[in-house]
Amino acid sequence: MTRFLQAAVTSALVSAKALLSPVAFGVSAISLDESGRVLLVRHHYMPGWHLPGGGVARGEPPAEAVIRELREEVGLRANDAPEFAGLYTRKLGLATNVIALYRLRNVQFDFKPNAEIAEIVLADPSTPPSGTAAGTLRRLAEFVNGTLPSPYW
Repeated sequence: MTRFLQAAVTSALVSAKALLSPVAFGVSAISLDESGRVLLVRHHYMPGWHLPGGGVARGEPPAEAVIRELREEVGLRANDAPEFAGLYTRKLGLATNVIALYRLRNVQFDFKPNAEIAEIVLADPSTPPSGTAAGTLRRLAEFVNGTLPSPYW
């Protein structure tokens, strides 16, 4: 087999594997205001309260992606530097999401409902509102209690 043919076969196998087990890279944030309340969002397209976040664009540093997503979703105006908090895995159907979690302190924002986010709430992280998504509850419990994080969202 020629090197060219080997490279073509290898490329085809890599492409097939990517189609069979796709991975998406995302970011989420535990965003705290000056009073220590955590920002949670409710999307139009899924139930429950969630930490804000979204996808990382190709070649985009995750710490920049989390700031961009919060600007887009909740009108983030100011914050302290993002602090990396952990890396998590979430399985969604055939796909896998890898999520980089950041902590942002002293967030200030100017929220207006938009195509993605229906509403927000600032909550005590130790007592999130009813209907908070399971993954968000786990992240908040880890944050509040200082327990070791699970690798799964």
